[in-house]
Amino acid sequence: MVDTPYNVLFLCTGNSARSIIAETVLNDLGKGRFRAFSAGSKPVGQVHPQTLSLLNKLNYDTTDARSKSWDEFAAKGSPKMDFVFTVCDSAAAETCPIWPGQPMSAHWSVPDPAAATGSEAEIAIAFGEAYKTLNNRISIFVNLPMDRIDKLSLQERLDKIGRTT
Repeated sequence: MVDTPYNVLFLCTGNSARSIIAETVLNDLGKGRFRAFSAGSKPVGQVHPQTLSLLNKLNYDTTDARSKSWDEFAAKGSPKMDFVFTVCDSAAAETCPIWPGQPMSAHWSVPDPAAATGSEAEIAIAFGEAYKTLNNRISIFVNLPMDRIDKLSLQERLDKIGRTT
């Protein structure tokens, strides 16, 4: 058990769906060991209503969910990140700020449910698929033996998690 929780930042362009889901899931699954945050390179300014609907149906606390800029976490006095994960291809291709503390990073691409079209049911399915993918990856991540693994092996595992469906 670590004395201080690991800080994890999930990045996406709009910070309205995938990164919010990841932040919420990790804060639940990683209680005491991890503290999750999310942000976007170009935040849309509000959490997608379907994101909130899904997370609330699954009994997650969304009280503090908000769309925010990644600049908030690169600013002086912001929490030092131990891990930074991009969950969308657009954010992964952008030049990220310099994160204090040189966190480990990986790309965990997930299709954007906010871009889904079709019926209400089809859109809900897209959000459910994004949730399942992120929940699976985060479940693997929180069970890594952080205290018994070297940095190179940890990086390999983080990259492998990003390929998990």
